[in-house]
This record gives sequence, C-alpha cells and structure tokens, in this order.
Amino acid sequence: MTGIQLKASIAGASGRLGRAAAAELIRRSDTALTGAMVGADSVHLGADIGELAGLPWCGITAVVSLEEACAGSDVLIDASAPHVTAAIATRLAETGGTAFVTGVTGLSEDQQAAVQAAASAIPVLQASNFSLGVAVLERLVAEAARALADTEFDLEISETHHRSKADSPSGTALSLGRAAAAARGVALDDVAAFERPRTGARRPVGEIGFSAVRGGGVVGEHEARFLSRFEELTVSHRAFDRHIFARGAVEAALWVKGKPAGLYTMQDVIG
Repeated sequence: MTGIQLKASIAGASGRLGRAAAAELIRRSDTALTGAMVGADSVHLGADIGELAGLPWCGITAVVSLEEACAGSDVLIDASAPHVTAAIATRLAETGGTAFVTGVTGLSEDQQAAVQAAASAIPVLQASNFSLGVAVLERLVAEAARALADTEFDLEISETHHRSKADSPSGTALSLGRAAAAARGVALDDVAAFERPRTGARRPVGEIGFSAVRGGGVVGEHEARFLSRFEELTVSHRAFDRHIFARGAVEAALWVKGKPAGLYTMQDVIG
C-alpha cells in the first residue's frame, strides 16, 4: 500500500470544491485530510468533514481557526472566497510552514497583490481551473496564438457555465486570453473585447473577443476559435464531472509540497 505523501487541509470546506477535494484526500491512499476551515457564520461549523463530503465519519471537524485547520498540514487547499483567500495568503506567509494552493477567482487587484506577496515567503500555486485538461488547453492556445501571431486569424474565446456561476468571463477564459496575449507579446487589457456594439465590424486583427453563456447545470465548457477568411482552428475542453477539479487540486498540492517560495501555476504541474 502506498504511504502518505501529502497531508492537506481545506479552506472553504463546505463548498462544492471544498467537499470534493476533502473526499479526494480521504479516498486516496497517498494523501490524508488533516484539517478543514469554514466561516464563523457557517451552518457546517463543527460538522464532520467526511460526512459533509458524503463519506463515512472521519473525525475531522470544520473549524474557524486557520492555525487549527493547518496544524500538521503540508499544504492548504483554498476553495473559499476572494477576501478570505487574500487574508489566508497573508497569514500563511507570516507563519510559514504550509504551502498554499488556491483556485479562487474574481480577486481584486489588492487581493491578487496579497497572494503574490505571500509567494515571496511560501510556495503558492494559483489556478483559475484545476483541470489537467484545461492546463493543456491553455498551452495549446498559447502555441496557436504564437504560430498565428502575424496572420489574419481572429481569436474568439467562449465559455459556458451553470446558472449560478458568479464571474463572467470565467477565470479560465481570462487565463486563456492572457496566455494568447502573452504569446503574441501584448497585454490582454490592451486587446480584450468583452462587449461589442450592436453595429460595426470587428476591430483590426489582434483583438481577443470573449463571450459567456450561463444556464442550467453545465459544469464548464471553454473554446478558443482562431478564424481566418478561409479556415478555422478550434481548441476546446468540456468538463463532464466536477471531480476533475478536486483531483487536479490534490495533484497540484502534491506537486507544490516542498517547493521553494514562489508563485506557481498548473502549467508547472503538467511540466
């Protein structure tokens, strides 16, 4: 039997990703769940995380204290909310000893700055999407954008999510756009088009367009279309089960354990 290679705790343990990541850590023979954190006003405060994740009782209860949740943990997997993410990153950097893996999107500039500052003291892995397939998609989009940079190909990035998705475009769509823009040697803010007027032609070659659909229970779909007058190249990813995000988060935690301080991404995980 494989020995324990990772001891991890969860922040935001009562949410969908938090519960799924907890279940993944409990089920695997090479990982262990050592702590779980929820908000002070959570109805799940004091609940057994195993039962909360739909598994048998495990003896790990949901607590408010970050220090208590992280006691004995190699890595904290963050599935909380932007303001919590920033506070956790700052606190972990101050105390040291625990690496930080966060998949929270929608951070403000100040909140993102807090995460980046923490990376000077501890290893931080930040991802807009923990799917290993999406990490490969991002790499393919960058390669295509680089190869087609001096051509007439237009780039459109579209995404579809469930009706409760809060941010639009998704953090993953923005990551794809940033990857494409970087490959072209430009800043995404200078070329992104999030809204278009009802009339008028597309702007000159180089613009990166975004569109979002919200409805039903769609787990997540992302597509990058490179379009010219005579041909089209499309790369896409579709998630069928939310388990892929929990599995990717645990793989990211396994990878970042023991790494030197710095800011890492899923591109580092896939190598």
